Amino acid sequence: MTFLVAGATGNVGAEVVRALVGQGVGEVRALSRRGGAVGGAVPVVGDLADRAALADVWTGVDAVFLPAGQPDVAGLLADMRAGGVRRVVLLSTGAVVGGDLDNAVTRFNVVSEAAVRDAGLEWTVLRPSGFASNALQWVPQLAAGDVVREPFADVPVAVIDPADIGAVAALALTGDGLAGRSLRLTGPAATLPADRLAVLADLLGRDLHLEPEPDDAARRRMDAAMPPAYVDAFFRFFRGGEYDDSRVTSVVPDLLGRPARTFGQWARDHLDAF
Repeated sequence: MTFLVAGATGNVGAEVVRALVGQGVGEVRALSRRGGAVGGAVPVVGDLADRAALADVWTGVDAVFLPAGQPDVAGLLADMRAGGVRRVVLLSTGAVVGGDLDNAVTRFNVVSEAAVRDAGLEWTVLRPSGFASNALQWVPQLAAGDVVREPFADVPVAVIDPADIGAVAALALTGDGLAGRSLRLTGPAATLPADRLAVLADLLGRDLHLEPEPDDAARRRMDAAMPPAYVDAFFRFFRGGEYDDSRVTSVVPDLLGRPARTFGQWARDHLDAF
């Protein structure tokens, strides 16, 4: 079989590549805008926003890992089907469950999920909680000192190691048992940002402190980095109560036959980044 992982250089996509290559189940192709080696996969250069440029990419591919939120996801899926793809695994979010379609982040994930279900392909949807790898956003602050300013510092999240998402994605791509299922994936426990920073402090041997970022300052900073509709979405999630990302499920251990990886395990594996 031949597998194509879109977004292969991202935190999750790279883990999907590693899981597939590690299984030795067939050829793995890593699609990204810049290409380059990713865990022994065959690099493919391409932009999911440019359907015409990807016209030949899907030929010979059996299964695709696809992040939600592409500009023309229905068109992409039609192209995949025409190229012979028979299975797609979509990376979505837990925020879609009971989510408000007026919320921009919820909406693009809901639209992507609906397109996948209607595409005439075998499908599995993954709905993970917040990523442990989001802690990498602290790297510049940690390079400058021992204080990390973090928005929504009072909001617990059952953060998941992207390696667990990759392992579940590999199961869905290579086997038939998860077809037609939407899976809520979480880490083993809900933790606060300060809890996660304390883990890093212990591993790094540093006296680190978390300083809650005021909402008005966080909004100004986020407005400078992303569309206002997405900023509003995150405030609606974590200040408006539209999304509870603290709930823990047993899906990861049930599927993988081992406990979900902790933030500490993720941090040890990525300590060089800090």
